[in-house]
Amino acid sequence: MFSNSYIIRFVLVMCVIVAVVLAFMSSGLSEIHGKNEAVFNKRAILTSVKTFLPKPLEAMSDTEVEALFKDKIEQKVVKLDGSEVTGMVAEQIDMAKEKKKPEAERNLPLFIYKADDGKSYYILAVRGSGLWDEIWANIALQDDFNTIAGTSFDHKGETPGLGAEIKDNPAFPAQFVGKKLLDESGNFISINVVKGGVADGIHDVDAISGSTITSKGVQEMLKRGLGYYQNYLNKLKTAG
Repeated sequence: MFSNSYIIRFVLVMCVIVAVVLAFMSSGLSEIHGKNEAVFNKRAILTSVKTFLPKPLEAMSDTEVEALFKDKIEQKVVKLDGSEVTGMVAEQIDMAKEKKKPEAERNLPLFIYKADDGKSYYILAVRGSGLWDEIWANIALQDDFNTIAGTSFDHKGETPGLGAEIKDNPAFPAQFVGKKLLDESGNFISINVVKGGVADGIHDVDAISGSTITSKGVQEMLKRGLGYYQNYLNKLKTAG
């Protein structure tokens, strides 16, 4: 039989060994993890304009995604007042961290996809809260800065089969295509996520059945998040 002191020493030694191995693995794999996360985020951004890509996104390798992103995406960082931020790259903006800042201090990433036919699509990143945790989306606008050309949604912990449908059910993001953010007078009103059916074919989409809180979270996220970009988009319209 081993003594208690021997068992304690053995456990302590094993804990130290395991801690060293885990620390080494974490350090050694951090670069790979960072690269994979960057490619994942680029795929999510490109998903919002997948209809206009030269080939299906799911058929692209990571190398192709990175090459397409570098070749076709222009990146800008803007502020709530409509000004541009120099010396920053949009893909490096951490929206979760920006969400914790006062609104006027937040950095807003803007991605401009230049399609092969010469048209440009403006991709706005938004972030909000669902039932259990954070939700986020990339919303692509046509060059009228009003009509939605495509979307991609994601979440951190929504319920499978319910709130998670914002990502898992392709019918949910598809219904945003062609919707308008502005009324006939050019005022920003965003998109309503309507429970029980679409009341207005221009500004409303169907909510997710059984997911009232997540649906309301999406609506609030879009109105607030897309609203942040309006001063900058108005400047582009005026300049155009």
